[in-house]
Amino acid sequence: MNYFLTYTVYVLILSVLMGISTWKLFKKMGYNPLFAFIPFYNYFIILKETKHPKWWAILSYFPIVGPIMMSVFHLYLMKKFGKSLFKDQILTVILPFIYMATVNYSKDTELEDENANDLFLTDEEKDAKKKDTFLGSITFAVVFATIIHVFVTQPFGIPTGSMERTLLVGDFLFVNKWSYGYRLPMRPVAIPFLQGTIMDTGQKGNPKDDPKSYVDGVKLPYTRILQFNKPQKNDVVVFNYPQDSVHTAIDRKDPYVKRCVATAGDTFEMRAGRLFVNGKPEIVLGDQEVQHRYIVTTGSQLDIPSLYNTYGFLPVQEIQTDKGYLYAFQGLTDKTAAEIKGLSQVIEMKEDVSPKGEAAIAYKDDLRTKIDTTQSIFPVNKPWNSDWYGPVRIPKKGDVVAINNESLPMYQWIISEYEHNSLEKKNGKIFINGKEANQYIIQQDYYMMVGDNRDASLDARFFGFVPEENIVGKPMFTWMSLQGAFADSSSTYQAPFKVRWDRMFKATNTGEANKTSYWWIAAMILILFFGWEYFVKLFKKNKAEDEL
Repeated sequence: MNYFLTYTVYVLILSVLMGISTWKLFKKMGYNPLFAFIPFYNYFIILKETKHPKWWAILSYFPIVGPIMMSVFHLYLMKKFGKSLFKDQILTVILPFIYMATVNYSKDTELEDENANDLFLTDEEKDAKKKDTFLGSITFAVVFATIIHVFVTQPFGIPTGSMERTLLVGDFLFVNKWSYGYRLPMRPVAIPFLQGTIMDTGQKGNPKDDPKSYVDGVKLPYTRILQFNKPQKNDVVVFNYPQDSVHTAIDRKDPYVKRCVATAGDTFEMRAGRLFVNGKPEIVLGDQEVQHRYIVTTGSQLDIPSLYNTYGFLPVQEIQTDKGYLYAFQGLTDKTAAEIKGLSQVIEMKEDVSPKGEAAIAYKDDLRTKIDTTQSIFPVNKPWNSDWYGPVRIPKKGDVVAINNESLPMYQWIISEYEHNSLEKKNGKIFINGKEANQYIIQQDYYMMVGDNRDASLDARFFGFVPEENIVGKPMFTWMSLQGAFADSSSTYQAPFKVRWDRMFKATNTGEANKTSYWWIAAMILILFFGWEYFVKLFKKNKAEDEL
């Protein structure tokens, strides 16, 4: 069903529930009871009667923001009829239409003038009123932040080193959700600011048994509006992990950030750890550094903390042997590798490249009967690994691809998961939506997303093509950078904690080696945000003094 048609159906259902549960209350306020059934206008009346800004009514049915605002408006209405005790507020929020219906059909429910007895309020009642005002301010601060978070930009953190040295572990980014057109929310009832699960309440590290931060039963189809651009080669892109097995909602899958190395219609290939697109070596931008994994044999232990002082954090695994030490360095640039090779302790140093033709397949069990697709190279029927991959053509909307037993592993996720068809094999034949098929027409564009730190990146070589519907947007700038904010389980040594001031408030998607810092703009925004109320009061005070 069309997104806006589905949305309208939800609004109408909520409006009918609102009308059934409040029509008598509207009548007692002096309005036609049918007004309780009219979307937006019913909340407009409540705001008018409770002396709150009437334009807030437009927020009534916004995805994610709407449920918060509706709860606030319901509380206003109940307070209008004297239901302001804590138990009344809890019931109004948890069981809104049921509790409001109880009040609506009660014979003794009458309007209460909130301001009539202000002069006779006790100190305790005055304190309660102040608390209500304070909570209202907090609520609308949350609502404002939620609007920005849902409809404009969203913060993300970098927990892994897959994008070193372009994006560092501990960088915190703001992502522009309008870069490639705005993807409308698909789960409109959700807890603000949370992506997938609420917290780790079940088995540690297993999100499948954790409570979700959204209502999966209330859903809207994928729709993108105002799409004037699509991801281009070399863009750093935030997208939702396509093979997330926990969350069925596309916009609730785990967020990943990688570089778009190939777009729909391009041919992608890895040769001995080097990336090629359409048969040509990749273009390395100014803010990128080509990195590789190296195995280093030494006669004595290296001073890793000293190396960190010189080169920054270098994830490394250290193993002591009978003859000395063995180190596996991730993400060394050619320059850094040459300098480490020159250390007096180093006996041998070689780049770690997987043999050509050796398939990288991981298994879930010791008997090697169940393939772990999340840790295996995609597709699992090709003799490919992360260093020798492809060539493979990235699917493009309108492509007609052959479907057979050999090609099915390449396209099965596209057909069944990303483009939502039923797919099954019977007696050696392939059926799509119940019909035997030997070809398939691709319905959307796909992209190849790969990390800049190629040997330490879980990327499209493992999870396959990224659908257009999974694209979130472009990172805009780094607003905070904390070294040591996330532990690296693959490294024997950890990075010491420090704030990387030089990375803060710098644009992330320019491709330039030396990016401009916009910290002064951030400082101005903070001054305006925190100082606005002070300056308004000062202006009013000066004006009052002048009038005297």
